[in-house]
Amino acid sequence: MKIAHHVDDATLMSYAAGSLPEALGAVVAAHISLCGPCRREVADLECIGTALMGKVTPASLSRPAPRIPPADARDNKIEASDARAAVEPCGDLPAPLVRLVGSDLSSVRWKRLGLGVWHRPIPLSKNAKGDLRLIKVAPGQVMPEHGHGGSELTLVLTGSYTDEIGRFGPGDVADLDDEIEHSPVADQETGCICLIASEEKARFKGLIARLVQPLTGL
Repeated sequence: MKIAHHVDDATLMSYAAGSLPEALGAVVAAHISLCGPCRREVADLECIGTALMGKVTPASLSRPAPRIPPADARDNKIEASDARAAVEPCGDLPAPLVRLVGSDLSSVRWKRLGLGVWHRPIPLSKNAKGDLRLIKVAPGQVMPEHGHGGSELTLVLTGSYTDEIGRFGPGDVADLDDEIEHSPVADQETGCICLIASEEKARFKGLIARLVQPLTGL
């Protein structure tokens, strides 16, 4: 798999520090399970963070340490160690996503989102903010032009799409901020299936897209 588009350095730094929102972290975990250079960069950043923490002067806590929830309460979270320990994809999905959606995209229960577009929302942990979902786009389908209220990460799982930034194929990530507006077009032959995470709802330009947005959650 030849990956041309990677996660931004600032995003990787937030991921390594454990400060990235859960939805965005899920996409990063899936990407680095497929991308050796990004995986090594995360490992380096964690080593740097560990070294810096070793120089911090210990301080007493003013309140009891937070309780760590039981394992079953954390099942939906994708940890950094998952991505490093299981590099090889399971079926046609990156290993960190398997326990969330299964290992076979053909068995996903898609919901129609619009003409030639389907989605499958992925639940996040309680109190987690943002949105995480799979998006399936039919061959040649054009997505409505839109911007973003915050950060958005899109990982291509199968097929490809093209937008104002370039062409994105399997393993590629579009790391977008609130200044980017685009109108992705799915590959004319294969279409595409992507994992998309966003901090805020998209800002659609078209009237129809804006009208149906409350029904879709996008």
